[in-house]
Amino acid sequence: MNYMLLLYVEDRPAPGTPEAAAARAAMVAYHDELAARGALVASDPLAPPRSATTLRERGGRLTTTDGPFAETREWLGGYVIVDCADLDEALRLAALCPTVASGAVEVRPLVAVPGRDAAGQRR
Repeated sequence: MNYMLLLYVEDRPAPGTPEAAAARAAMVAYHDELAARGALVASDPLAPPRSATTLRERGGRLTTTDGPFAETREWLGGYVIVDCADLDEALRLAALCPTVASGAVEVRPLVAVPGRDAAGQRR
């Protein structure tokens, strides 16, 4: 079963700093570990919330807003999708993520859609 690990961060170190290099190295090591276990399906960082555009349709009218829906200290900084036997395994893998030390990792099962494969394509 696939699980999505939602990585919440408060901030990222400035690019080119020793802190950024250390954070990147920690995430690369984490990805390498997931790949070695055969659990890594996909993973990507997300740009900061200030780059987001939120869309809403209300009463037939589509509106766009710069930024996220809500202002919070923590923001969704990226995701990892892992293939695990069960929730317990997904939680063990999430606990290895460097983000747990400075932010949070939310674990959610992905819901299979009848007639679609794991990539969302029609079967």
